[in-house]
Formats: sequence, C-alpha cells, structure tokens
Amino acid sequence: VRLVESGGGLVQPGGSLRLSCATSGFGFSVTTMSWYRQAPGNQREWVATITAGKNTYYTDSVKGRFTISRDNAINTVYLQMNSLKPEDTAIYSCYLRRNGVDFWGQGTQVTVYS
Repeated sequence: VRLVESGGGLVQPGGSLRLSCATSGFGFSVTTMSWYRQAPGNQREWVATITAGKNTYYTDSVKGRFTISRDNAINTVYLQMNSLKPEDTAIYSCYLRRNGVDFWGQGTQVTVYS
C-alpha cells in the first residue's frame, strides 16, 4: 500500500487549496478513504471520509468549505479546501484501513496565514 499526498502550501485566509492523495497497492475503488489533519501540539483530527459508494462525511468545522472526492480511474482521492482559515493550518494526511491495518501517507503541510 502506498499513499502519496500533494497540493499543500501557503495560502491567505479565504483562499483555496486542492490536496491529492495518489494511491497504489490495494483495491482503491472498493476502499473507504479519509483525510486527517494534525496541527502543532494537537492530536490528529479526522476531517473527511468518502466511501466506495461515494458517500461523504465531514467534521463539523469544515462542512460547507471542504469537499472530498475520488477518481477511481487513477486511484486518487482529493480534498478541495475553500474559505480557508488560520485554524485549518495543519499537516494533512490520507488514510485507509485494510484488513485491520491502518495505512497513512506522509502528509502535506497546509499553512493559512494573514
């Protein structure tokens, strides 16, 4: 299993970023995928989940601003982040659980600054 995130960066409040997580080594199209984030000094926090059937779920703080999606043709999951706030600053990682084992990407840094 391989998960490689990209798309992070520096952005001003109100800006947008699109994160990507390119995957390989498992049956992507039948796997629920999630995004998590971890800010300095904080515990890792769940952000969003998309099921194999493309049902989506979000933590309350990002509802209406973030959109998780997937492209099964290229085994990639995305996180479109709009109206970014300084409190969204964190390392964002994609995640899956397969056969009772957790898999994480290396993460991509998102920094929202004034």
